[in-house]
Amino acid sequence: MACMSVLTRDEAQLRAQFLDVHRYTVELDLTTGDETFDSRTAIRFTARSDGDTFVELKPAELRGVTLDGQPLDPESLCEDRLPLKNLTAGEHELRVDAVMRYSRTGEGMHRFTDPSDGETYVYTQMFLDDIQRIFAAFDQPDLKAVFEVSVKAPEGWSVLANGVTEHRGDGLWQAAPTPPVSTYLVAVAAGPWHSVRTEHRGLPFGIHCRRSLAPHLDTDADEILDITRACFDRYHEKFEEPYPFDSYDQAFVPEFNAGAMENPGLVTFRDEFVYRSAVTDTERQTRAMVIAHEMAHMWFGDLVTLKWWDDIWLNESFAEYMGYQTTAEATRFTDPWTEFGVTRKSWGYDADQRPTTHPVAPENVDDTASALLNFDGISYAKGASALRQLAAWLGEKDFLAGINAHFTRHKFGNATLADFIDSLASATDRDVHAWADSWLRTTGVDTLTPRIAATGGTCALTADRAGSRPHRLSAGLYDHDVAEEGRLLLRERIGLDVPQTAPQPIGKRPALVLLNDGDLTYAKIRFDTASFDTLRTSLSGLPDPLTRAVVWNALRDAVRDGELAPAAYLETARAHLPRETDLAVTEGVLAFAAGQLADQYLTSEDRPAALATLTSLCRDLLRRTEDGDHPGLRLIAVRHLIDVAAHPETVAAWLADGTVPGGPELDPELRWRILARLAVLGATDEDAIAAELARDPSATGQEGAARCRAALPDPEAKRAAWEAMFAGDDLSNYLFTATARGFWQPEQADLVREYVPRFYADAVAVAARRGPAIAVAAGRWCFPAHAVDAENLRLGEACLRDADLTPALRRTLADRLDDLSRALKVRGEERAE
Repeated sequence: MACMSVLTRDEAQLRAQFLDVHRYTVELDLTTGDETFDSRTAIRFTARSDGDTFVELKPAELRGVTLDGQPLDPESLCEDRLPLKNLTAGEHELRVDAVMRYSRTGEGMHRFTDPSDGETYVYTQMFLDDIQRIFAAFDQPDLKAVFEVSVKAPEGWSVLANGVTEHRGDGLWQAAPTPPVSTYLVAVAAGPWHSVRTEHRGLPFGIHCRRSLAPHLDTDADEILDITRACFDRYHEKFEEPYPFDSYDQAFVPEFNAGAMENPGLVTFRDEFVYRSAVTDTERQTRAMVIAHEMAHMWFGDLVTLKWWDDIWLNESFAEYMGYQTTAEATRFTDPWTEFGVTRKSWGYDADQRPTTHPVAPENVDDTASALLNFDGISYAKGASALRQLAAWLGEKDFLAGINAHFTRHKFGNATLADFIDSLASATDRDVHAWADSWLRTTGVDTLTPRIAATGGTCALTADRAGSRPHRLSAGLYDHDVAEEGRLLLRERIGLDVPQTAPQPIGKRPALVLLNDGDLTYAKIRFDTASFDTLRTSLSGLPDPLTRAVVWNALRDAVRDGELAPAAYLETARAHLPRETDLAVTEGVLAFAAGQLADQYLTSEDRPAALATLTSLCRDLLRRTEDGDHPGLRLIAVRHLIDVAAHPETVAAWLADGTVPGGPELDPELRWRILARLAVLGATDEDAIAAELARDPSATGQEGAARCRAALPDPEAKRAAWEAMFAGDDLSNYLFTATARGFWQPEQADLVREYVPRFYADAVAVAARRGPAIAVAAGRWCFPAHAVDAENLRLGEACLRDADLTPALRRTLADRLDDLSRALKVRGEERAE
């Protein structure tokens, strides 16, 4: 048997035909030291015929293996595979005794020591194929089994798991056996947790965080638990299958790579969601949506699980859609679809226009390494957009009926796209199979453009489509308000099916025709000339924030496609954003204007003027919010004014005073933000960074200090940061990212020019050494995105052609290089051959 580092689909299918896996009994000992832990596993399984197979394991030391009581040779372990040869048909028991390594990269069993108080925490992240870093397993989603886990933990620790845990004394914790679940969903979190516990509908609920964050969790505990209960109740109104597990714990864990992970009964979240500094209501809404998203996974993914990773969308797209929809229906946050339109949808649009795009439901996911790459804007945002369109097309009643049929047919089992489409088809007369072919098996973004034809005194509307998908959408017809200049009034929204059978009469010519008003479909939107002229003067006069989000997304897309000059976008933002009331819209426009327009799409000569425009815009927002009635808008303005400051005096004075005049007072997040900007501008030094770290020695403070030190415009500081990232392997995933985010700065292009060519070779090496999480961090955050020139693009493309890249780095680099190529096109610069 050849050694393999990834599992292929063909191998998984053969193993699923060969085996039934019944039960795992897992014993973990977390008391053996700081570097490793002990792992003992017994697996009961049935071979359906005589033959060979293998089990996955990545140990520091394999101490012993027995199969049906007979020892196997530990030396037969090859890469991460332990061969099981000459199995006979029937029942078997495999026992594995191993020493496993703790992780500092958020993969496997991650170990973290809190610099605030010296307390240590560990938690598992077994997704997608990292269970083998913790215990031996037949690691594929369609070999579900019962898991019975016990953990020996240090004194003073508590242990959380998928089921209710019981302390048996002497540090031994026993978790209740799970129902049949997939290997990647098993979870353990251990440490001196601060816990808030309650009960709902007869089930124990809990929220947990590290002790240093206890005051902050306690402040928000009622909000978090209220949202949890409300979503739980709403899902029981939507779904006929009850919640399938024995408890519901939510653990906010440090240095988490994702937003959250849907482990049944023990959802893990990045602990940035325990807010220790001021946040906007949109950020609280995002936390609520993530809670709803992960709870939806208890049905979509945990109860019914994909058979293979080509159906990732059956997990993520549904959880994304249900997360936003249920947040809107069950919580005080009634307009999360605006934030989805501004931030998540643009993520999908961008991903879908890159060379690395893929269908929502791809057919070519050949192995686990390829599968990991598809957790992206396609599987989340585009897939959720497709489902929102499907719900609009089918109607909510038939949509939910199909979903419930799916749960009933496949509960505690596995399902495919074909299974799901069959379930939907059972609830409607519509051709769901044709819809799936158009929406789920294709790539790219359709573009919809209105065409208004006048005949006499009336007009008719046609929506021209560049693309191939059918769309059900609304077109908003808006007129000028004669009573208030700059205000637009909705005349009506008319339904359109694209392609159309005939032009739609719309009466008198509106001032603005907006396709996809309400954002129910997934397509780029363009404007006719008269509508665009109206928007230039009256965008902020549109009455609905979701409508404004659709418009801002359309303008963003036009810039990225080279159809609208970056300066025109900035002029529009300067004119209308000071009157914006929606937090998500304000944040989204400012983030795009600063992060892409100023930093990449505009030349270094034009950048200062763009920063001045953004500074002026933020000052207008500050003046508008002086009365204290709009704290969220004010916080957004303060953050962005710090980020675009071209001169240090104002923000340095804020830091010295500990407050922004008129508020807010500077909390740790704002203090580190200012210090990072001062570092970029050369207006602070190591002594000031060390003093701030002494003031805030938390994990977040450590990250802030790493970012500030890497941002100093000093050759020695740059050398030290580069060596920390690429020469050593001591940085955790979060400290690696913080250092990378400080290193490249547009203002320091000359200083770091020598590192641009060095990046490619060094990124290849660190990705190979440290694995997928660091590979993605290196490709995303260490990439020299500020160097928008043909030479950087040439170096990157040569790296993709010539280097032996890990799949995670290859995909991330390909995306970043596509963004670089787009920036060059927006600038109108020629490539060097």
